[in-house]
Amino acid sequence: MTSESEKPGGRPDEAPEQLALIRETVRRAKAPRARPRTWRGAALAKELPVARVVVDKGVLHLDQFFDYAVPEELDAAARPGVRVRVRFGAGAHQVRGGRREGGRLIDGFLVERRADTDYTGPLAALADVVSPEPVLGPELLGLARAVADRYAGSLADVLQLAVPPRSARAESRPSPEPLPPPPAPEAGPWARYAHGEAFLAALAQGGAPRAVWNALPGPHWAEELARAVAATLASGRGALVVVPDGRAAARVDAALTALLGEGRHALLTAEAGPEKRYRQWLAVRRGSVRAVVGTRAAMFAPVRDVGLVAIWDDGDASHSEPHAPQPHARDVLLLRAAHDRCGFLLGGTSCTVEAAQLVESGWARPLVAPRERVRAAAPLVRTVGDGELARDEAARAARLPSLAWQAVRDGLKSGPVLVQVPRRGYVPRLACERCRTPARCRHCAGPLEAPGQRDLRCGWCGRDEPDWRCAECGSTRLRAQVVGARRTAEELGRVFPAVPVRTSGRDHVLDAVPGRPALVVSTPGAEPVAEGGYAAALLLDGWALLARPDLRAGEEALRRWIDAASLVRGQDEGGTVVVVAEPTLRPVQALVRWDPVGHAQRELAERAELGFPPVSRMGAVAGRPEAVAEFLAAADLPPEAEVLGPVPLRPAAPGGPRRPGDPPAGEAWDRALVRVPPGTGAALAAALKKAQAARLARGGTLPVRVRMDPPDIG
Repeated sequence: MTSESEKPGGRPDEAPEQLALIRETVRRAKAPRARPRTWRGAALAKELPVARVVVDKGVLHLDQFFDYAVPEELDAAARPGVRVRVRFGAGAHQVRGGRREGGRLIDGFLVERRADTDYTGPLAALADVVSPEPVLGPELLGLARAVADRYAGSLADVLQLAVPPRSARAESRPSPEPLPPPPAPEAGPWARYAHGEAFLAALAQGGAPRAVWNALPGPHWAEELARAVAATLASGRGALVVVPDGRAAARVDAALTALLGEGRHALLTAEAGPEKRYRQWLAVRRGSVRAVVGTRAAMFAPVRDVGLVAIWDDGDASHSEPHAPQPHARDVLLLRAAHDRCGFLLGGTSCTVEAAQLVESGWARPLVAPRERVRAAAPLVRTVGDGELARDEAARAARLPSLAWQAVRDGLKSGPVLVQVPRRGYVPRLACERCRTPARCRHCAGPLEAPGQRDLRCGWCGRDEPDWRCAECGSTRLRAQVVGARRTAEELGRVFPAVPVRTSGRDHVLDAVPGRPALVVSTPGAEPVAEGGYAAALLLDGWALLARPDLRAGEEALRRWIDAASLVRGQDEGGTVVVVAEPTLRPVQALVRWDPVGHAQRELAERAELGFPPVSRMGAVAGRPEAVAEFLAAADLPPEAEVLGPVPLRPAAPGGPRRPGDPPAGEAWDRALVRVPPGTGAALAAALKKAQAARLARGGTLPVRVRMDPPDIG
């Protein structure tokens, strides 16, 4: 095939023109999409020509609104709440035609249209409206501002947590029509609680009751949450439930579907994927769905006319957001309940100190069952202490004392038996068999562990250690300091060869197991639900949970034990729990009596006497020693503030997993705690935020991390 320039009689100048045309066509095809314009010389909107924007810059010294001019072409699309693109960072000298130009394009949200501006200089124009979908309403904006102020963070950081990433395909699909309110549900299992029926009736009548709910053990908690949501929907209002993980969300989702049918609630979890989750979120934002069940990020769900916010198992670490400003779901829902004047429900089989404080202050009412119902629903709890273990010959095989042997043997006659082990892996910690010196790596001095039966590896650097020898006595024989779930399952399999053994842990978590006889070995928090309940449960190595160097060690151990024991059949059905821990310790006694509320009340009284959270508010300042000292010297702390420390932080393990807030590998950091009495937490947060903003504005090079209400204070 020939071109026209090759035809006889063609003009000689046609070839260059066509080549130039081809080059220009290719150049346009290869060029990227045009960036949003600066709107040089474009007319501005005739009404409300100023847009107030919060830009996606999470630095504290830029935590404010910025004004932009609205071009006439964007007037209709630039509505409050939409996503926009703006140019940010142009200097005052970059002004053309009375408008600021230059800078780089960043995302933001348009929060308000105004007739004038407080800024005296020339304004830059909005670059573009990303989507006409309003995703940031005034209620969500007010909540995000309150969370940022409470946690000494920036509004932009909170909005990144509150508003999910955009999906154009999800926005293009219409949401379903809202369904009419359902009828008020029957009390059902709520009748087992002293004020359960009154709580549901108050929600159904449009009230705003606030309660701390100590749920009875067993599988009914999901149905009880579903009935509370249904009662709120019956009043014509919305409801929000936040749970710690996807397994709990699936149980509440199934209970709501069984009670109300499809289409009345949205499930917001990470397992749904970005597009589906955003589509569900949009349905809530548009008012098509009035109820939400989800994990931590759902605490910001834009439920219309919210009548109830509820959180289940607030002591679970999953409720604490790892990203700045690291809010806790419980505190966010408390802010929502106060600002929206809606009902509040904090529930769990255990009870945190924060929940006990809400009841003691009178802000919430207790929602508990009579003691006779608790004794009937809870399993029989028996203890085995260190003295009994030392005298018991049976404890030398599979680490099971005689009492535990009997419980397992009896339980397997009628159903599965749960075995909770506080460590995963095979043998997570090892020591010299002769002198008990901990086994350490020759390269980095990290702890040696046995991930497999014959493997020996450093837990920090990951190097194999095939020829270990004790540096103190020269012995080559090792003993287990801590035995993991895999080793426990192997030992139990040898002892009960005819019984199937299943494991559930971080690598593979089981949701449920059948009601047939079996041994289920699980780490804390990964216990599957058994059909009909477990016949018995063993809670091994209780000292590993209680010996943690943390203020919440006892509270956390009791919560883990009660969560596992709640899956066991009640005492009337022969359910038995054996806990291997010192029986005189307070958490163990609370488990035996099944009294988590009493344990939390005593913990609260002790913390009030010592001035520890939640009675006081605390802020943590971490960084290099010189940076922490400089920060504290420059901060204008409230007069009542008391500085504890600084103290050195434990260095991060080289090559090991790092938790949020851990210092960088190889750096020595200090941490100081700033404590203030009740009522001055807002002043402390404002002071720390101001000091951090001033340090960043000066261009401080050494990092300093500030966190309000740290979950672990040692």
